[in-house]
Amino acid sequence: MTIAPTITERRATFRRLHDGGFFLLPNAWDPGSAVRLTRAGFRAIASTSAGAAWAAGMDDGALGLEETLEHLRVLVSATPLPVNADFENGFADHPEDVARNVARAVATGIAGLSIEDWSGTSMYDTPVAVERIRAARAAIDALDPTVMLIGRNENFRVPGMSVADSISRAVAYADAGADCLFVPFIRDAGAVSELVAAIAPKPVNVVVHDYDDGIRNLAALGVRRCSVGGSLAKRAWAAVDDATAILQRCEADALRTAR
Repeated sequence: MTIAPTITERRATFRRLHDGGFFLLPNAWDPGSAVRLTRAGFRAIASTSAGAAWAAGMDDGALGLEETLEHLRVLVSATPLPVNADFENGFADHPEDVARNVARAVATGIAGLSIEDWSGTSMYDTPVAVERIRAARAAIDALDPTVMLIGRNENFRVPGMSVADSISRAVAYADAGADCLFVPFIRDAGAVSELVAAIAPKPVNVVVHDYDDGIRNLAALGVRRCSVGGSLAKRAWAAVDDATAILQRCEADALRTAR
């Protein structure tokens, strides 16, 4: 009988994965997807706020704090792998509220969590965003310093945000205590190399939606890990939609021949 690793062991494993090399961090949206990703042989998984919302019959961003915390508990219970939480903006604007919510997230057994700089309607000013990261770091350190904090810059939400601005924010978040930096849609090779160099030796995460050689190329640029966001869930639901369309055609054909 295999004994599942403890939460402490999972957190230690997750940190070691970031020490060198590269790994994929696929995003699960329910217990079934977490189990399948575990069986496939991945070394860690992440949650996806979009995928979790779709699985609950809601739009991306519709899940609140309590639903998200319960979702994280379910994922942690479903797999022996480390779980990295998509914790959006911490479900709060003010640093002290972010800290309180982060502490509750850590209590679910996750191995890491991301805090983004998008309020839901706009970007936080850099000083405020930095204080939010500091508050999250302090909350983690008070409970278990081995839990990883990922500083996430939502650069893609602001068309005018330059690569330089995104990298500057990433550096500020690293200095404020983020263990890993996530700038979702910086994909240009030169920009990725700049980001990797700017926050070294801390690791960089890049999200990928195309499952192809682009992943290998990012690893060659020094990206430590790639997540897939909601794209895996989106592909799964697309398959459901395709199958549903076939069933509808079958039903229509059957109705025409029914007596």
